[in-house]
Amino acid sequence: MITTPVTPGNSQAAGPDHRLLYFSKFLRARVCETRRDFLLGKLTDLVFRLSEPYPEAIGIYLSHGWGNPSEFVPWERVVRIEPGAVFVLPPERGECYPPFVDQPGWILLNEHLMGKTILDMEGRGIEVVNDVQLLESRGRMIIAHVDVSFNGFLRKWGLDWLAPQKARLIAWRYVQPLSIEDVTSTDKVSLSITKSELAELPSEDLADSLEELSGKQQAAVFSVLDTEKAAETLLEAEPRAQRQLVASLTVDRARAILGEMSTAQLADLLSALPLDDRNDLIALLPGEQADRIRGILAEHEARADALMSTTFLRMTRETRVGEALARLRGSKLDAEEVWDIFVVLEPAGVLLGVVDLRELVMASDDATLEDVMATPGVSANQDVREEELAEMFVKYHLRMLPIVDPNDRILGVIHYRDVMK
Repeated sequence: MITTPVTPGNSQAAGPDHRLLYFSKFLRARVCETRRDFLLGKLTDLVFRLSEPYPEAIGIYLSHGWGNPSEFVPWERVVRIEPGAVFVLPPERGECYPPFVDQPGWILLNEHLMGKTILDMEGRGIEVVNDVQLLESRGRMIIAHVDVSFNGFLRKWGLDWLAPQKARLIAWRYVQPLSIEDVTSTDKVSLSITKSELAELPSEDLADSLEELSGKQQAAVFSVLDTEKAAETLLEAEPRAQRQLVASLTVDRARAILGEMSTAQLADLLSALPLDDRNDLIALLPGEQADRIRGILAEHEARADALMSTTFLRMTRETRVGEALARLRGSKLDAEEVWDIFVVLEPAGVLLGVVDLRELVMASDDATLEDVMATPGVSANQDVREEELAEMFVKYHLRMLPIVDPNDRILGVIHYRDVMK
C-alpha cells in the first residue's frame, strides 16, 4: 500500500490522539530525564518487538561509545517526544539504566531496517529502506510504513527541504522479515512480502529479482523457498545466478531440489555449471538417472529416450470416462504433469491414441476412452534428436509428446517445458 505521507518533525498531527513520525527525525536526538538540561545521551536506536499485526516499541537504545556501557530505556519510561529531544523518567533504581541486551524477537530500526534491501511487491524490483514511518498514540508506538524514496535519505541528513518527490511508503504488512531470527542477521534480506506470498510469485519474476541481489542476499531469499519453488526458480535463473545459488546449497538441500526436476531439466541446469559443481550434483542423483544425465551431457544434442519422463497416465480403451476421472484424481500427480491420458493396448503397452483432459471432462461418464481419444496420436521414436522434438511441439501445438519404441510401445513422455525452454 502506497500512501501520501504526513511530514513530521515539524510534526504534523495525524489525528487528535496520534501522530506520524519519521525515525530519521529523532535518530541521534537528545534523550533527557524530564528536564532538558539533564542529558542521558543521544538516541542510537529504537527497539521494537516483532508482533502481529505491527511491531511495538519497547525501548530506547543508547550507546555512549569509547568503551562505556550502553543503556536501555524501557518505553514505559518515555514521557514525551519533541523535535530533537525525547524526555524520559529517571531510572527506577540507581543512577543509570541497565545495559542493552538484545533478545530474540527484537528488532532495532537503525541496525536491522535502515538501508536494507527489499523486494517491492508491486514492481517486483529492488528497493532500499531509507526511512521508517512510526505511529505514536497514547504512549504506544508502532511501525506503520517504510519509505523507499530518496526523501528518506535526505531526511536522515537533515536535508529534507531538498526533497524532490513525494515519499514512497510501503505498509509494514508488506515488509515483514522472513522470520524473527532472520531480521537480526546481517546476511539476510528483508522482504516486502511474507514468506507465503513469496511462494506465490511467478518463478520467472522471482528469478529476475534474485539476479539483482548480492550473493548473500540471494542465498537468504532462496533458502526460504520450498523445494518445488526453489527448483522452478533455479531453472528460470540466468546461468550466472544458477552457479551462485548452487554454490550456496547444502548437500541435503541440493538433493531435495534436484529431486523436483525432470531429467531434461537437470541436464539443462547442469550444462550451465562448472565441471566440479556439475560432478558434485550428479553424484547426488540415483544411479540410473545419473547415467542418463551423463549421456545427455556427453552428446551435443540429446535423444528423446534420454529426455523423457516415465511418469504419465496410461489406460486401456475400454476404460470408462468416470473411472478415468477417478483414477486421475487419485494419481496424486502434479497438475503440470497431467495434460493427456494415453490409451494403450495391454499388456504390451502399444499406443493407440491420446485423450485431452478437456475432452475427458466434457464427455459422459459412461463413454469409453476409445470414444473420446484422438487417433492416430502424434508420437516420436526414442532416437529422435532434441531439435526435431522442438519442431514437433511447435508444429502440432503439443503439451506432452509420447515416446515409443519401433513397435509403438509407449516408453515415456516429454513435456513442452523440457524441450522448449
